[in-house]
Amino acid sequence: MQLSLPTSPSKLPTIFPFHPSSIPKTPQSPHHLSLQPHVGPLNALKSAGFLSSISRAIDEEEEYRKARAAVVRKGIDLEGYTIEGVSIGGHETCVIIPELKCAFDIGRCPTRAIQQNFVFITHGHLDHIGGLPMYVASRGLYNLKPPTIFVPPSIKEDVEKLFEIHRSLGNVELNLDLVALDVGETYEMRNDIVVRPFKTHHVIPSQLRASQGYVIYSVRKKLKKQYIHLKGKQIEKLKKSGVEITDIVLSPEVAFTGDTTSEFMLNPRNADALRAKILITEATFLDDEMSIEHAQQHGHTHLSEIIENAKWIRNKAVLLTHFSSRYHIEDIRQAVLKLQSKVSAKVVPLTEGFKSVYTS
Repeated sequence: MQLSLPTSPSKLPTIFPFHPSSIPKTPQSPHHLSLQPHVGPLNALKSAGFLSSISRAIDEEEEYRKARAAVVRKGIDLEGYTIEGVSIGGHETCVIIPELKCAFDIGRCPTRAIQQNFVFITHGHLDHIGGLPMYVASRGLYNLKPPTIFVPPSIKEDVEKLFEIHRSLGNVELNLDLVALDVGETYEMRNDIVVRPFKTHHVIPSQLRASQGYVIYSVRKKLKKQYIHLKGKQIEKLKKSGVEITDIVLSPEVAFTGDTTSEFMLNPRNADALRAKILITEATFLDDEMSIEHAQQHGHTHLSEIIENAKWIRNKAVLLTHFSSRYHIEDIRQAVLKLQSKVSAKVVPLTEGFKSVYTS
C-alpha cells in the first residue's frame, strides 16, 4: 500500500504532489521549550504563563499526532473490506476497494487505482472522470488486461469520443470494455458478485445526462423452503433429476452514491443502498456557513440532511466522502461525531488529502 504525506486540498496541481518542503514540522514538545539565560529556572516555573504554554504545547502535540495518523492511514477496514482513495469536493474523487478489484470514479487516476479491473463512473464531471485515459493507458503500459468501465448510458457516446481523441493525440491503443449500465440493470462481475446502478440527483447541465450510484451484491444459493425438511440423499436425488432446488439470494455489500443531493435517501427504489453493509456517500458541507439550500442547488448533500434522514440508514458502516476543501481534519472529525450519535452504523470519514489545523 502506497504511503503519502498530506497536501492542501486547495493546492492540488498534480496527483499527490508532496514535496519535502511541504512536510509539516512537528510542534515542539515541552522538552524543547528553552529559557532565556538571564531567567532562573525557579522564577520561570513560578510563571503561570509558562506553565500554560507547556499545557498548550502538550495538547497541541497530541492533536497533531491524531491528525497525522488520520492523514497517513491509507486503508480503512470496514465490514471485511479495505477501502482507500481520495475524495475532495471539486478536486478529485476515486474510492478503491481492492477486494472487489474495483474503483468508484477515477478522479485523477491515483496510482493504486491502476490495479483495479473495474471502474464505476457516476457522472461526467472532470473531478470524477478526468483520469480515465491515463487509467486505461497505464494498464496497457503494465500489460494488464483491458479494464471494464461502467458509465451511465447518457454519457457513453461522449466517453467514447474522449478515448478517440486520446488515441489520436498519442497515437496509442487504448483498449477497454465500455459498458453503458442503466438504473435497474444487473452486470455479473464474478460468479459470486453482481452490480446494479441506482438513481442519484446531481446537477448536470443537460437534463439528458443523469448521475447514478452503484450497489455491489454478493450472490449465494439458498435451498428452497419446500426442500428444507429433506435429507441429504433426497436432495441429491432431486438435483440429479434436474430439479432446481435453490434460490439465488442477492445481499447488498457496498453502495456508492457519488455526488448527489440527499433526495436519493427518500427513493424507495434505493432501499438496497441504505441497507448494504457499507454506504459510501458524500457530505460536501458540514456546518452553517453553507446552507442546505446551497447544497441542494449545487447537487450536493449537507451533513444536517443525512442526520435528518438517519432513520432510513440500515447500513453497518457509513463512509463519508467529498468534503469541501474548506474543512480541516478536525472539522470533519467533529462532523462525524454528530452523525454517529444518530445512527447505529459505524461512521468513518475519508480524509486523505485534507490538512490538520496543526500543520503549516
